[in-house]
Amino acid sequence: MEATLPFKNLHSREYQGHKKKVHSVAWNCSGTKLASGSVDQTARVWHIEPHGHGKVKDIELKGHTDSVDQLCWDPKHADLIATASGDKTVRLWDARSGKCSQQAELSGENINITYKPDGTHVAVGNRDDELTILDVRKFRPIHKRKFSYEVNEIAWNMTGEMFFLTTGNGTVEVLAYPSLRPLDTLMAHTAGCYCIAIDPIGRYFAVGSADSLVSLWDISQMLCERTFTKLEWPVRTISFNYTGDYIASASEDLFIDIVSIRMT
Repeated sequence: MEATLPFKNLHSREYQGHKKKVHSVAWNCSGTKLASGSVDQTARVWHIEPHGHGKVKDIELKGHTDSVDQLCWDPKHADLIATASGDKTVRLWDARSGKCSQQAELSGENINITYKPDGTHVAVGNRDDELTILDVRKFRPIHKRKFSYEVNEIAWNMTGEMFFLTTGNGTVEVLAYPSLRPLDTLMAHTAGCYCIAIDPIGRYFAVGSADSLVSLWDISQMLCERTFTKLEWPVRTISFNYTGDYIASASEDLFIDIVSIRMT
């Protein structure tokens, strides 16, 4: 079965530019640019040619004074990117010029950032388990919520009506948006849930956990459909491909597991 996967003949390419560890990577909505955020206090945007092997054009986004821990692209604009940093600021950038267009100073060291699917709001999580929602147009906070439990990653569903939090308790908390009223608590894993990804079609979400498992959930029914067990260490990051048919997950070892959600 694995021999039929479209990944078997692919080759990896390395892009060098950062001086220290990279904490976050993300593709823009058109799949033409890859952004990376680093402990070296910068983000970089790489212009990727699908079949190119020459020197890759990249642009450096400078201005943060601490690690760039997570970044995300505007889902409606292929050249706008948001970064979250330990310097307590969130910044919006234009990837064409490399200039910072908006900046907001928040209350703590920021570790998570995600766009609402319609591009109107940005959610930011910090090390103190506080959530801040920013209006993108004015770039000012419109919601703030402090949680009594460890919040590890955050995400909207594709309609923007639900907001998900993965917690250190092994649960996924589901909130209504914009009220942030609790809708459901899903007992997802036996150890802390580190990461979450929403499939781009809106059918499923996937959760990665410290128990080394990845679980796949049906959004409409809030039921776990499958569990993937290939990894042996805590799962730190997961991502769907653009069709929602594959999940890539990575743990604290040297492996990235890519699995079809349609495989039996």
